[in-house]
Amino acid sequence: MSIVKVIEILANSTESWEDATKKAVKHASKTVKNIKSVYVKEQSALVNGENITEFRVNVKISFEVS
Repeated sequence: MSIVKVIEILANSTESWEDATKKAVKHASKTVKNIKSVYVKEQSALVNGENITEFRVNVKISFEVS
């Protein structure tokens, strides 16, 4: 039987929600090993005038612990 732990991370990007998600996983992988999945819980954006200036995600990252 394996045990999976879930952590919640907030990340942002000026490019896209996808890029923000990739940044969250990349940053988490610096200290968390055995990442198995990422679930995008929420997406939001900052707007200035008619332009999106920042994409934000709240993700849940699952990883196996021994």
